[in-house]
Amino acid sequence: MTLHPKVAEVLRNAPAPPGGPLDPVAMRAGEEAEVPPVDQRTPVHAVADEFARTAAGEVPVRIYTPDEADAHGLLVYFHGGAFFLGSLETHDHVARSLANETGLEVISVGYRRAPEDTYPAGLQDCYAVVRWAADNGAALAWDGATLAIAGDSSGGNFVAAVAAMACDEGFDRITHQVLYYPSLDLDFDVDRYASLRDNAEGYGLETAGLKPFNAFYLDSGADPADPLVSPIKRADLAGLPPALVVTAEHDPMRDEGELYGRRLAEAGVAATVSRYRGAGHGFVQNFSWIPEFHRVYAETRDFLRSR
Repeated sequence: MTLHPKVAEVLRNAPAPPGGPLDPVAMRAGEEAEVPPVDQRTPVHAVADEFARTAAGEVPVRIYTPDEADAHGLLVYFHGGAFFLGSLETHDHVARSLANETGLEVISVGYRRAPEDTYPAGLQDCYAVVRWAADNGAALAWDGATLAIAGDSSGGNFVAAVAAMACDEGFDRITHQVLYYPSLDLDFDVDRYASLRDNAEGYGLETAGLKPFNAFYLDSGADPADPLVSPIKRADLAGLPPALVVTAEHDPMRDEGELYGRRLAEAGVAATVSRYRGAGHGFVQNFSWIPEFHRVYAETRDFLRSR
């Protein structure tokens, strides 16, 4: 299937990126400028900005409560952005849709980003907030059942790494992991996966951009041979939480996500891999207004309720 026509139209009309080195400050400002004002966002019963006081320090979080129920399951969300972009604001609409569709209380994490903060600061923040959520269940009105983690792109990388850290430390409260088109292998050899060649150009994210976009993270001390940096390199995936791995047909990183899902299943983990036809990388953040892609939220809900 070709790229969805509405996505193709947006890409055709998008301005060419500026030349020269990537500028994190300017790129972040450009992203934030695209965020609609609060009164134009999808309504949610309650939204609150707080600081999670964790072992990693005070981490900004935004908590989305879907309704007036006395207690909810929890979903901790890690935004994407190649470890240096993305924020609570740029992914606010994703968290709102997840809260409304799943009925879970969503905790979106404003983790530290490269290059200002070196590895493993962002990963530590994400893991610490998950532990904080479990330790503060009464204050969060957690129902004590579902404690899911989810993330898109580099946030999906953090999901896999956090699940592994929890497993290694004997922390067994995470019930589900949801990875949207995850970045799981930061070794940028173009021959490692066919999708890096098949989807190299013309679909938004391009293979040639992967190395420079991830350079801020790798240059901060993240070693792509480390399974906490490239989670697909973890030798033993047994004992990890049930997983939903969502991939995009025209994403250069499609194959690493699908391989990870297969490896989870081979290790005895209940894993579902769901490829969205006609989609490119970033479709949950950028194109979930298209009905064929918006169903990712319903699929996430069904996965979280079925296990």
